[in-house]
Amino acid sequence: MSRAKRGFKARRRRNRVFRKAKGFHFDRGIKFRHTVQTVVRALHYAYVGRKQFKRNMRKLWIVRINAACRVFDLSYSKFINLLKTKNVELNRKMLAELAATDLDAFKSVVDSVR
Repeated sequence: MSRAKRGFKARRRRNRVFRKAKGFHFDRGIKFRHTVQTVVRALHYAYVGRKQFKRNMRKLWIVRINAACRVFDLSYSKFINLLKTKNVELNRKMLAELAATDLDAFKSVVDSVR
């Protein structure tokens, strides 16, 4: 009886995993079993990292807004409260951008909510 090699489907599955493992060192990028474990872990870390990135960016925006508010003798929490009461629809990302690049525009926002 002739030997049956693993065919197209198995090779396609292996190659899909190996493509995701480009740049891995030693057995992690050569041997399929090690590669699968490393790729699964890497995909998990990538998923978690996307959530952490959003979290860290929000923290950075809050720090920038707070620093700009302190220039105008206002705390971050009071500034956000004023924005909510005056129904100003600027999100933290845009406020931080104004605070970092254009302080005059940020000053006009602060003056409009006071």
